[in-house]
Amino acid sequence: MITMYSTSWCGYCIRLKSQMKRAGLNFQEINIEHDPAAAEFVGSVNGGNHVVPTVVLPDGSALTNPSIGQVLSAVN
Repeated sequence: MITMYSTSWCGYCIRLKSQMKRAGLNFQEINIEHDPAAAEFVGSVNGGNHVVPTVVLPDGSALTNPSIGQVLSAVN
């Protein structure tokens, strides 16, 4: 499953979430504002920065602030 880490105030997250839904992708969303462990994970894959959206693919690789095209290319 795809996991998207986000925040409630992130416009890029809102846009990517909408695009992923339209593309029919099955994913879960985790708000790092409410999950300290998730925030720590996001920092660990982004050089200590809490960059959202961060998308983790089924193979465990992470994409930082990806476009929908990058997500689709990575899962297809």
